[in-house]
Amino acid sequence: MLIALTVATAVAALLLAAWCGFAAFRDQPTKDWHFIGMAVVTLLAVVQLVVGVVQLARGQEPEQGTTIFVAYLIGCAACVPAAGFLSLAERTRWGSITVAAAGVVLAVLQVRLYDIWGG
Repeated sequence: MLIALTVATAVAALLLAAWCGFAAFRDQPTKDWHFIGMAVVTLLAVVQLVVGVVQLARGQEPEQGTTIFVAYLIGCAACVPAAGFLSLAERTRWGSITVAAAGVVLAVLQVRLYDIWGG
């Protein structure tokens, strides 16, 4: 695992969570700018997915098992886009809260992913 990519993804996810949490505090739904932020965080998670699969293909093994590692990689890549689609359906402050929660979840998944790899 690339530690810098893991940290960058977790920090970006927490920044997105704070941003959307502030929007929810102001009683606003997700806006176009929030979706750009979600795209950036999702891109980081997809890059991490690709890096993880490449490392597995090169023969490197996570300490706690390949299956759980791949499952966490997929969960990381799907977390924020799923919340983004839910926020489109819920055009109130609860849509912003959903994305904020997904940002926190993604940050926690990053810590767990690092732990699974053997960090």
